[in-house]
Amino acid sequence: MFGKLLKHVRERCPLVHNITNYVTVNDCANILLACGGSPVMSDDVGEVEEITSICGGLVINTGTLNQRTIPAMLAAGKKANALRHPVVLDPVGAGASALRTKTALELLENVPFQVIRGNISEIKTLAQGSGTTQGVDADAADCVTEDTLAQSAAFVKAFAAKTGSVAAVTGAIDIVADGEKAYIIYNGHPMMSRITGTGCQLSAMTAAYITANPENVLEAAAASVCAMGVCGELAFERLGPLDGNASYRNYILDAVYRLDGETLERRAKYKIM
Repeated sequence: MFGKLLKHVRERCPLVHNITNYVTVNDCANILLACGGSPVMSDDVGEVEEITSICGGLVINTGTLNQRTIPAMLAAGKKANALRHPVVLDPVGAGASALRTKTALELLENVPFQVIRGNISEIKTLAQGSGTTQGVDADAADCVTEDTLAQSAAFVKAFAAKTGSVAAVTGAIDIVADGEKAYIIYNGHPMMSRITGTGCQLSAMTAAYITANPENVLEAAAASVCAMGVCGELAFERLGPLDGNASYRNYILDAVYRLDGETLERRAKYKIM
């Protein structure tokens, strides 16, 4: 199935509006082009409703949050909802500061999201109304392991049921769930944590997948997470003795561009709980 979902992205070339992280905005644009989508980057409140109207999907990413963009996020989210366009929330750093936490909760209260993607600490912050992260990284105490997997999967399902969204919690082990079913995904490589922006890129790519596959949001989100992980593995396999994290960053982008459905189906590692 995942291969078919990827094929739809490439055939339908979804146009995705991004209100995203200034640190990774170029990477997000390029990952959308690589996977088969098309990006628009706009965060001025004077045009976001117009821009999101011509797009198929929307990403709201709080990675470089500021007072100017918060109203734009709310306006774009409400407009996308009115047009029935899928919206992805990436609550970067929720729990790291009062502003980030308050804004993420305000967005969650005012904008229904089809997918909420974050690390486990960010998602726990949204679920509990407060929390802690290590900057924009998950708190080590929260990390999903085999020992905590059943408990974590139950938590993510409950959060998804409460919000009406698909929840995608990414880390060493990824969990993508709605209220009834969870995909437990084992793709990826630890070196992905040594470059900035893989999470932001994944949120952008997830928007492309769900926009191209609106009838299968859970499976499309899981396919996107698997695809990013597979590409992290393929990029690592390509590294030479003089390559470092800069090369790795580019190799991930190359791998997304070259990924085909057969490779995704063959290399995807997951189980369903």
